[in-house]
Amino acid sequence: MAAAKKSVSRLAQRLVLPAEPTPSGPLRLSWLDRYPTQMALIESLHVFKPAPARHADACPGPARTIERALAQALVRYYPLAGRLAFTDDGGQSHVDCGGPRSGVWFTEAEAACGLEDVDYLEHPMMISKDELLPPTPAAEEGDERRLVLLVQVTSFACGGFVVGFRFSHAVADGPGAAQFMAAVGDLARGAESLSMEPQWGRDAVPDPAGAVVGALPDPAGAKRLEYLAMDISADYIDHFKAQYNSTNNGGARCSAFEVLVAKAWQSRTRAAGFDPSTTVHLCFAMNARPLLHASLPSAGAGFYGNCYYIMRVSAPAGKVSGSSVPEVVKIIKDGKRRMPAEFARWASGEAGAGGEDPYRITSDYRTLLVSDWTRLGFAEVDYGWGPPAHVVPLTNLDYIATCILVKPWAHKPGARLITQCVTPDRVAAFHQGMLDMN
Repeated sequence: MAAAKKSVSRLAQRLVLPAEPTPSGPLRLSWLDRYPTQMALIESLHVFKPAPARHADACPGPARTIERALAQALVRYYPLAGRLAFTDDGGQSHVDCGGPRSGVWFTEAEAACGLEDVDYLEHPMMISKDELLPPTPAAEEGDERRLVLLVQVTSFACGGFVVGFRFSHAVADGPGAAQFMAAVGDLARGAESLSMEPQWGRDAVPDPAGAVVGALPDPAGAKRLEYLAMDISADYIDHFKAQYNSTNNGGARCSAFEVLVAKAWQSRTRAAGFDPSTTVHLCFAMNARPLLHASLPSAGAGFYGNCYYIMRVSAPAGKVSGSSVPEVVKIIKDGKRRMPAEFARWASGEAGAGGEDPYRITSDYRTLLVSDWTRLGFAEVDYGWGPPAHVVPLTNLDYIATCILVKPWAHKPGARLITQCVTPDRVAAFHQGMLDMN
């Protein structure tokens, strides 16, 4: 028998409008929404296995099910069907809702092969990500940056499917995007209303006078970094947690995030061969919703806009390389404890025009940018076929040192580490360092 063709055929592309009339007009974006790096469309693939108990003849397929639920969810999340509007100097100022070009572009596609034929899109992917992500329609190509959300559902011969998202970071951060996807999932499974009422609430996000906006990442002269994915077992995480707990630390406990980030930062610092006196940096986003409790009710529950602060932790390379993992965890914990005070100073404008920009993303090789996808909610989204087997974050910037934590295969304890943080000649050393549990 000939091998199944590993390519995707797009069957249709159409605009999905809210299922009911919605408000029209402009909605203001916050300072953080308007930050230059938020202009990107964040891309991800969500892989769903077939559901054995689901009968295809009696139930609509995933594309029709998700499309219908998307239209229902957009009634309350109607800004996601809008378009970004820009000021004369090119900066985005608001979301234009209910205009003549509003709606979410939805692409229906199919693949002749089964998910097992393409190893469930494990790296390296046997199908190009561009075939699984929703394309920009010809009608929007002239001003693609105005788009807020595009969705593609690709059905596979086995009954499984892949949902590809392109989501504007200007309108939603990670928790916000996952909140919307979960709402679509609830409605797809037959819920009559949303379990969480969405909040626009952009006025609650600080707009500090004189806030500094740093330069955008510059690829010129930056190093090309190599992709590496690792599955980390629960025993591995527990091993280092036990090390940390055995030192007492005032009875404090550490998280899986802290363990894995400490180990990755240390392994990368060693593998990169920095001079011991070189200062190396670790940056990670922290949810700021609980800090705005006075203006965001219920600690921001339902708010889906950008509401985070990037913490920067710095130390000499020699200290990061030469310390134990529990000692590196302590450095990270100290940084996390500073977050409320630092965010308050930034929000009050104390940094002033001459201060540092905490939100700046840099291509400086000494800096490692970490994202934690394990708690965002993507892994729990269920359209009626169960949660995804795994989620594939995608990045187009191979010159910014990154480390992304995602959940591993469904029902498998531990974590998956997706990295692009060292040059190709240092990948083996970084990998070996991660494996070393001494």
